[in-house]
Amino acid sequence: MTSNQSGAGVSAWQVLRNPKVWALPTIIVGAVALLLSLLYMGGIVNPRADLHRLPIGLVNSDQGAQLGGQQENLGARITAGVLAAPDPNQQVSWRPLDKAAATDQLASGKLYGVLEAPAGLTAAVAALGAAAQPEPARPSMLVLTNPGVGSLASSLASSISQEAAHRASLQLGASLSALPAAQGGTATNAARLLVSDPLAVVVEVGHPIGPHSGLGLTAFYYTLLLVLCGFLGANIISNGVDVSLGYAASELGPLRTQLPLVRISRTGTLAVTSVMSAVLAMVTSSLVMLATVVILDMDASHLPLLWVFSVCASAAVGLGVQALLAAFGGIGQLIAMFIFIALSLPSSGATIPLQALPTFYRGLAVFEPMRQLSDGVRSILYFGAQADAGLARAWVMIAIATVAALVFGFAMTTYYDRRGLHRVHPESS
Repeated sequence: MTSNQSGAGVSAWQVLRNPKVWALPTIIVGAVALLLSLLYMGGIVNPRADLHRLPIGLVNSDQGAQLGGQQENLGARITAGVLAAPDPNQQVSWRPLDKAAATDQLASGKLYGVLEAPAGLTAAVAALGAAAQPEPARPSMLVLTNPGVGSLASSLASSISQEAAHRASLQLGASLSALPAAQGGTATNAARLLVSDPLAVVVEVGHPIGPHSGLGLTAFYYTLLLVLCGFLGANIISNGVDVSLGYAASELGPLRTQLPLVRISRTGTLAVTSVMSAVLAMVTSSLVMLATVVILDMDASHLPLLWVFSVCASAAVGLGVQALLAAFGGIGQLIAMFIFIALSLPSSGATIPLQALPTFYRGLAVFEPMRQLSDGVRSILYFGAQADAGLARAWVMIAIATVAALVFGFAMTTYYDRRGLHRVHPESS
């Protein structure tokens, strides 16, 4: 039925003059604006100050050599000094490892970077005190980055590792000031300068990712697409079902259509919307992959697994939103927006690493969906779909979220139905 009724009614000015019309929208809109500002900006204002136990590997590959007439292993001395350096706020979690273990943990995203004393370090330092050389070779420390954990996380680890290497170089230089004389050579000014600050820092990529990986950000944006498809899809489905069943009117421009009411329980309605969310998750996930992988040529592997994971992730979000809409009605949209978007984005750890977030956000990351899903997508895209790179936890959390959404949603609608709290229009009763 299409209705185009007209009447005198009241003027817009009369409505605007009524304080009651302003009260609720003002309170809700103001609260949302304040909360969104605090939540989004609170997690990114000062990530360096919020650092807590950023995981960085510490490797000594130096075999040692004769230095000043005795056997030395400067790599061991340097790594021990880095570990012993004061860190009252526990900003860094240095992890002493051998080369193989460090490489493995870079490849699974457990380390954000590595600081390595390379093989031959002591021998290279000892050569600085040999007979005068026109251009003495400078020993180096190696910093390995891990762009797969995100550009900021990798950058923070690289910056911290370089600072540690420079401090170690100055400390080592102070202990080597008499090296040229001990070696029996005549040092040039260049050699003396090198001895005072002997170590250069070489930065290399420890675990490379593809050039079409957005500097490690494609995992975040791909996850965001899955969450938005689940969230927006659920709202569209819920509204579409209500229109089709006559519980809501459809307005298209000046046309307003109200279909005949189809009586159905709240539980039945939730069953319809939940099935539709699960089925349409296959459609939206396929289109997301088509757009990102096929059209935009995003670097991606394990495509069948990525598709299955995307469907399950988007469906879990959709089912959660449907449960909230069924339980809380119109305000459920706002609640879902905060759970799946407002609280989830800043606590995802995908742009700002979890170790650089305030404690509040690290607490949210335990259960908020974006963190779980982005870890799973990151594992598939960058870390060979390894279970211990976040994929196993992501699957577990998807299963828990799906069960929780179904149990909560159907428990609430069953309770409403048993209490006789039906969704029938008063004029249709």
